[in-house]
Amino acid sequence: MIKSMTGYGRAVLEKEGMELTFELKSVNNRYLDTSVRLPRVFGYLEEKIKSEIGRHTSRGKVDAFLTVNILEDTSTEVTVNHALFESYLKVLKEVEEKYSLRNDIAVSTVMKIPDVIGKRSREEDEEKMTSLLFEVMNEALMGYDTMREREGKKLYEDILQKLDRIEEIRQEIARLSPLSVKAYEERLCTRIEELLGNTNYDENRVITEVAIYADKVAVDEEITRLSSHLNQFKGILKDNAPAGRKLDFLTQEINREVNTIGSKCAELEITKLVVEAKSEIEKIREQIQNVE
Repeated sequence: MIKSMTGYGRAVLEKEGMELTFELKSVNNRYLDTSVRLPRVFGYLEEKIKSEIGRHTSRGKVDAFLTVNILEDTSTEVTVNHALFESYLKVLKEVEEKYSLRNDIAVSTVMKIPDVIGKRSREEDEEKMTSLLFEVMNEALMGYDTMREREGKKLYEDILQKLDRIEEIRQEIARLSPLSVKAYEERLCTRIEELLGNTNYDENRVITEVAIYADKVAVDEEITRLSSHLNQFKGILKDNAPAGRKLDFLTQEINREVNTIGSKCAELEITKLVVEAKSEIEKIREQIQNVE
């Protein structure tokens, strides 16, 4: 079934001392246009994020956001310079032996020795960071897809209702069309008789010519093509593949057939039906602008 281009998804993940929140929202757009905002530490994943979003939607203006809150400071670690500490111990032992001093080195003393205890930034594991991002992003995408499917179902039901009404109109025009052709023939014959008056003429030839002209206002072919377009439209609506562009094209074809019927048939009843059909077509055209 069709999906809407309008969607929203959000997920929150607490892991590895961080809280990751991923959000994405989309509106209708002719092509896929994805914008991603990330913390600097995740910058290298931008293209992968766009690619993953592209697996879920083929059209729409998509904005994605990732925010990260640090719950525990895991970005730095304390280090011990063992080689330097051993050098200090060696010197202290020499001083102790040479000057007969008491060795009372405590942990607090070690902490004060320059450069023995230090801090350094912990390099983030790219594989771990990627895993965290995709975990929260995939959860958000699930919610995003669910909303688009839900909105797509509403569009499907609404469009289907309008297609059914156009089909009813088509059937009514098919019923009235022969009567319209017959009325046109009668009007044409009456006009010819008025023009020719008492002049001698080949009545059979006139009837033949009238039939030829009357055939030009027949809409049998348009009615048949319209039926085909409507059935094809309904079939595409049920398909899971992106359908927006196909439906847009078919809407133009349906409108073309209805316009042709309107230009050929001058009967008031048919004209009213054509106006109603065009109104339904315009509503469908607006609806499919939001179909992926």
